[in-house]
Amino acid sequence: MAVTSAVRDTATAAGTIEIQNSRNHNNKLADFEPPVKPKRNKYAFACAILASMTSILLGYDIGVMSGAAIFIKDQFKISDTQVEVLVGMLNIYSLVGSAAAGRTSDWIGRRYTIVVAGAIFFVGALLMGLAPNYAFLMVGRFVAGVGVGYALMIAPVYTAEVSPASSRGFLTSFPEVFINAGILLGYVSNYAFSKLPDHIGWRMMLGVGAIPSVFLAVGVLAMPESPRWLVLQGRLGDAKRVLDKTSDSPEESQSRLSDIKSAAGIPENCNDDVVAVADKKSHGEGVWKELLLRPTPTVRHILICAIGIHFFQQASGIDAVVLYSPRIFEKAGITSKDKKLLATIAVGFTKTVFILVATFLLDRIGRRPLLLSSVGGMVASLITLGWSLEVINHQAQAQNWAVSLCITMVLAYVGFFSIGMGPITWVYSSEIFPLRLRAQGTSMGVAVNRVVSGVISTTFISLYKGLTISGAFFLFAGIATVAFVFFFLCYPETQGRTLEDMEILFGSFIGWRALKVERLREREAQNGREVELLDNLRNTYGTPLSLGTVLFGCKLLD
Repeated sequence: MAVTSAVRDTATAAGTIEIQNSRNHNNKLADFEPPVKPKRNKYAFACAILASMTSILLGYDIGVMSGAAIFIKDQFKISDTQVEVLVGMLNIYSLVGSAAAGRTSDWIGRRYTIVVAGAIFFVGALLMGLAPNYAFLMVGRFVAGVGVGYALMIAPVYTAEVSPASSRGFLTSFPEVFINAGILLGYVSNYAFSKLPDHIGWRMMLGVGAIPSVFLAVGVLAMPESPRWLVLQGRLGDAKRVLDKTSDSPEESQSRLSDIKSAAGIPENCNDDVVAVADKKSHGEGVWKELLLRPTPTVRHILICAIGIHFFQQASGIDAVVLYSPRIFEKAGITSKDKKLLATIAVGFTKTVFILVATFLLDRIGRRPLLLSSVGGMVASLITLGWSLEVINHQAQAQNWAVSLCITMVLAYVGFFSIGMGPITWVYSSEIFPLRLRAQGTSMGVAVNRVVSGVISTTFISLYKGLTISGAFFLFAGIATVAFVFFFLCYPETQGRTLEDMEILFGSFIGWRALKVERLREREAQNGREVELLDNLRNTYGTPLSLGTVLFGCKLLD
């Protein structure tokens, strides 16, 4: 019956086209020109902006803690190990949020899950700003970490589900844009509040993070719910209204709705505003069995790609550079607190500029070229950074050229990261999962991301004390090299594909190119059979072929 349904869809479209052609015999030459690329959908753009702004919470915390830790260490008289735990444990704590967010978003919806993320972070920021001691501060870090975990998982999922295929890469990269904007704001906050007395300055740095979470939680209420979640709840009428607003054309809206209904197991001919759906499909039960216990080759490939890209994003050392940039600049010979904080602002500015460039390239040149170019540049900059730090380490007095090279390579590294590896991780992992597995599959990728980030950020000081600062960056360069090979061999291009059409690309790790060609040939053969059916109907009933005749012919196949 699946083939029959596909035949019916094709036949219906073909019949409609023939009816239109029979009414318009005198077509102008302009009718045969390539279609004009649709303008960017402003409503989808606004939804993506609002949802992605939740990610600013993580960015702000990362940026502000890099400077606040300097003053916290002095006030609470804590060791380097305690500083590592303070800085890095938020990433481990966020596992709780990311693990819960998948199920929560399947249960209450994507939109209200974003509200939950903002509310939790609000409480955490207040607790950190008011902390009287180190233990209380860690409690605030835990609460804030849970909110960050929610935000990291839900923002890219919602954005991917609401975006049209023509601009999905652009819109789904917004969470990474706002993470970088948050990092920059955190660095600026460090510098601004560093002028206050030390015991007040760091509290202001951490506490003001509660302010944007209030506005974000309220703003999100103006957003529509994800159309894919609405279909899973059987709310087809609501889903159609959202798709009409977020699609580039009415035809695309109808096509997206049909694809989502098919993925959700709802019959194509069911057009009621509300339909009954099985609880198992609507609230995500049984997903873990399909993801982990009995995955198909396609699901296994998708899962490993999602987990792999999250692992390598963090294992290549980005959090070590961002969180500990003041210490890196200190090792490079910069001793003034003001100068170190100003240098970190340069890091945040560079990251923000390059992520903005990446957003405009994702849908133009594709995911793979950007990802591979980004990782290649990261390898080169990490090796050069390690070498320059080694030179400085072996000199009694740091040479100006070596210090300048070190700063330049830090900026180059974060620039290369932001133009590919940073945004593509969130874009890729949120778009490749099938609808029924997307929320909880994405939460697994985010969980891996947070674990690796937590390990790196809580051990970096110990790592560079054991390997030397240059040895630590040589290690990150080696990991990034492995990542380049892994991405080149196993990751297919997803540019321009609808979310419901992703599975054609996956199923064979090394041989995905050949598998893609084979599946495309199968699809062409099926299309050929459909065309043959239409020809037979045309020969039988004459031309032009009426839509009623086409549907009657398809009904005979049932």
